[in-house]
Amino acid sequence: MVIAGTGFAATFFLFRILQNAPANMRIVVLERGRLIEHSSRLARRGDKEFDPEQYFKRTGDPDKSWAFSLGFGGSSNCWWGTTPRMIPSDFELKTRYGHGADWPFSYDDLEPFYCEAEDLMQISGSAYPQAPRSRPYPLPPHGPTGADVILAKAWPGQHVPMPTARASRPTSTRGQCCSNGVCTLCPVDAKFTILNGMRDVYDDPRVSLFMETEVRRVETEGGRAHAFEWRTADGKLGSIAADHLVLATNAMFNADILMRSGDASPLTGKRLHEQVGITAQLYLDGVDCFQGSTAVTGMGLMLWDNDERRKDMAAVKFKTDNYGFMRPEPGRWRQVLPIRMVYEDLPQDRNRIIPATGDDERPTAEFVGRSAYTQRAIDRMADDIAKICAELPIEDIIYDPPAPSESHIQGTTVMGHDPADSVTDQDGLHHRWRDLRVLGSSLFPTGSPANPTLTLSAHALRAASRMEWT
Repeated sequence: MVIAGTGFAATFFLFRILQNAPANMRIVVLERGRLIEHSSRLARRGDKEFDPEQYFKRTGDPDKSWAFSLGFGGSSNCWWGTTPRMIPSDFELKTRYGHGADWPFSYDDLEPFYCEAEDLMQISGSAYPQAPRSRPYPLPPHGPTGADVILAKAWPGQHVPMPTARASRPTSTRGQCCSNGVCTLCPVDAKFTILNGMRDVYDDPRVSLFMETEVRRVETEGGRAHAFEWRTADGKLGSIAADHLVLATNAMFNADILMRSGDASPLTGKRLHEQVGITAQLYLDGVDCFQGSTAVTGMGLMLWDNDERRKDMAAVKFKTDNYGFMRPEPGRWRQVLPIRMVYEDLPQDRNRIIPATGDDERPTAEFVGRSAYTQRAIDRMADDIAKICAELPIEDIIYDPPAPSESHIQGTTVMGHDPADSVTDQDGLHHRWRDLRVLGSSLFPTGSPANPTLTLSAHALRAASRMEWT
């Protein structure tokens, strides 16, 4: 087997493969970036050498950007560790509401693997009814802010602690969250990363890891994919053949590699999407905030698990933050609640990845605009916040423009049952090239309000568990 990438999808898939594979299995992993230790990142106050805009071009909406990280561990090095599950209705958007598409499996099919992924990441959280679970979270939830306490009382079972991979108490490999709100680079290593949580997967004697080696193309012949073409950082070229090829870069590069390899699937590269996030600051009269024990403390499902509303407009995740700007008035500095409304977006064919051509080897991300389904929900934001926060003593609300990126690149190689409207099957196996598997959020048929990392990690475990060995 040859695996391209070392991020969440690749690592969780490899973890399960090593549990099930024959003893004589040989696995080569090719990683485009470098391995940078957490201590080195801290010494530099971040990974200042990496600029994602160097690796792709963009066109369409000038305000739309896409964020990611390359290197060992992929975006685990910069994610915020927010890990809500998708809820059952997210998997049945077309059947229930007449929009988007259904996923090729159900919430119940993925639920045991959600539990496994949460155990591996040591997630802090508490059960909530919208996402039924078969076992408890491994760590207790984080403490709330003053506003969270009021919201939880006003919306029982609908405003809950945010599940997170930021540890609520020390573990064997991670410290306790310091609640400083600098989670792209956790100063105390409390947030799960591939480096601090699953690095040992790559120490298995069956695995050979090659850094600074980019997969450029899938080599095919006679209807099968048989090798990856690679290039090292110093310009050496080669190819490596295997019985099983696994493409787990990200939604931008998965699609680019496939299209440059001659993939003619009608949806390859299309339906590029992510959620839309809009932040607001709620100035409160007499209610202090910022007492929570982590960066993101609360999650509201009032506008997410809402059947009547979702028939007409996008679902929304309501999120309360425990970091941000304080008020300028003396004695009232902490009387402000930062919130974020996170809207699902319906994937559209017009938003796509255009493969690299000519001397410029960067793919182009073309984003024309969000769906009308999503815009209808955004247009109601002020009324929705007023309803959700009716029990809070709000003096004023300051709105930010939509964020340029949620750092959740999705779609572009969607999974499904029919090759006419999908690129892979439910396990990421390419419909045309059955020796090639694609993993990660590029498979997502729709863009739930949930952060995608937990779901793509659980799917990687499931896909590996369903792999048949002959």
